[in-house]
Amino acid sequence: MKVPDLIVSAPGKAILHGEHAVVHGKVALAVSLNLRTYMKLKSTNNGKVSVCLPNINAFLSWDLKDLKAILTYSSDNRVEVKRLDTELVKRLHYFVGVTNGNLDTCNMATLSFLYIYLSLFGAGGLPSMTVSVWSELPTGAGLGSSAAYSVCLAAALLSASGAISSQLKEGDYTSRWSQEDLELINSWAFQGEMIIHGSPSGVDNAVGTWGGMLRFLAGKIIPLSRVPLLRILLTNTKVPRSTKVLVAKVKDKINKFPSIMNPLLDSVDAISCSCEKVLIDMTCQPITGEHYSILEELIDINQHHLNVMGVGHPALDVVCRVTLARGLHSKLTGAGGGGCSITLLRPETDTSVVQSTVQELKDCGFDCWETSIGGPGVLEHSPLSIREDIVRILNSC
Repeated sequence: MKVPDLIVSAPGKAILHGEHAVVHGKVALAVSLNLRTYMKLKSTNNGKVSVCLPNINAFLSWDLKDLKAILTYSSDNRVEVKRLDTELVKRLHYFVGVTNGNLDTCNMATLSFLYIYLSLFGAGGLPSMTVSVWSELPTGAGLGSSAAYSVCLAAALLSASGAISSQLKEGDYTSRWSQEDLELINSWAFQGEMIIHGSPSGVDNAVGTWGGMLRFLAGKIIPLSRVPLLRILLTNTKVPRSTKVLVAKVKDKINKFPSIMNPLLDSVDAISCSCEKVLIDMTCQPITGEHYSILEELIDINQHHLNVMGVGHPALDVVCRVTLARGLHSKLTGAGGGGCSITLLRPETDTSVVQSTVQELKDCGFDCWETSIGGPGVLEHSPLSIREDIVRILNSC
């Protein structure tokens, strides 16, 4: 079976508002981050399946006959997503050599790829291919890097299997799939996330699929049809943290001081809803400085709330101080306790201000990027639509 060559990409994600409060039944807003993961699928005829992951210096290759041996049971056509096939997951753990449950980044990438590949192609002939991946997203920073990878895998392999059709016409730079195809991509990406994370919320892969902004409340994910593209600085303090520990810390504080903390959660909920209203207004009428003033105030209020919850960190305080000295407003994004922050940039913010801010944050030992939020979800690309350096990396595998 020969598969078509293609290139796809998917964005990372950031939480704009609602961190921690979302765990307690409040609204959270998740936005796409225009740092993307790119994946190239190339057909080969060498009887092998290969995965090239230069971000983590990994190149993996398997003979088709060895992969076929994993499928010792009859497999139905698996285009329609069913429950996670725990038997196949178990076989893949054994095949990859992971028996103690400790998964590193390479093992997680391998298991999710092989699971989706064998599920989609197992009923017919397994095709030879090389899959090359390059990501602009740091791993383990709470920016949806694993979900962007899973979304790319789902889109590329569903396209290769013929389950969804390419919409890329001659002369197009990029294309999107139909709503029905995006639902299928999202469902398979969620399976990949389950293999990596066990019990994911589904938010990260939904952002990677649809892009823009999503409203998350009590397990329900609602994509918002139109949101403005906002410039931001994204800063990674590189301070390691445990989401599980931080979530437990907030819960303990709520149990200890319910009459203080519950109104705080209600306030965070109101911040998310107010922000959503402003962003929708920005798509329906001319954008004004007042819109940005409100967004900046909401950022400042939420950051103070997060510090009260106990999920701030001195490194995040440094980011807020450095940016505020230049009239810019920042807050943590994600679990806190270190990790990453976002800084809103107005359209008129001077390039020299941005550059000096980025440099000072780098001098503090942080990583910092100027990027945007609210951009498109998963895309199929013409090579002409991708930066030359990324094409070069994808072609070097």
